[in-house]
Amino acid sequence: MADTANPNIRVFDGIEAPVPGDWVFDPVHTNIMFVARYAMLTKIRGRFNTFDGVIHVAESPEDSWVEVTIDASSISTDNEQRDEHLRSGDFLDLENEPDITFRSTKTERLEGTRVRLTGDLSIRGVTKEVSFDVDYAGVAVGVGGKSRIAFAASLEIDRDDYNVSWNMAIETGGVLVGKHVQLELEVQAVPKE
Repeated sequence: MADTANPNIRVFDGIEAPVPGDWVFDPVHTNIMFVARYAMLTKIRGRFNTFDGVIHVAESPEDSWVEVTIDASSISTDNEQRDEHLRSGDFLDLENEPDITFRSTKTERLEGTRVRLTGDLSIRGVTKEVSFDVDYAGVAVGVGGKSRIAFAASLEIDRDDYNVSWNMAIETGGVLVGKHVQLELEVQAVPKE
């Protein structure tokens, strides 16, 4: 049932939800970020600045899906030397694999406003199945009267699984770059025009 005040809102099992259709990521209000350990001590935070994403909202949440394409060259840690190294063959190998992609294959409803997405994450030409929980923050009307939906999610990946294995031993023991990378997403999407 659609909301009479906002035609892009319906109530589904007592929760305000977006109406079925395609919703595209709003790049101004979406953040795709990552966190990795450096020298076994600190966390380095970065982000990708260029991406496209589509959330297909189906009549039933279980039939919904998500597709995301990230321009890996848009990686930024606010340090140009480090960013160039991350773009190189030691890490993302942009010369051969310019994009990072995710395509969901399964959506499961959890309690409240949470869902679990399962899908194929491709980095550096390697595709692995991942599953992670997504928090649905709601639907609202933004500046200019445009409806928008919001989600947050995070997942941890092992970079070795994607052949992003470069590292260096450090004198005090351990390695320069942590094996695990935390991916964090804060997404706002608007109806596709």
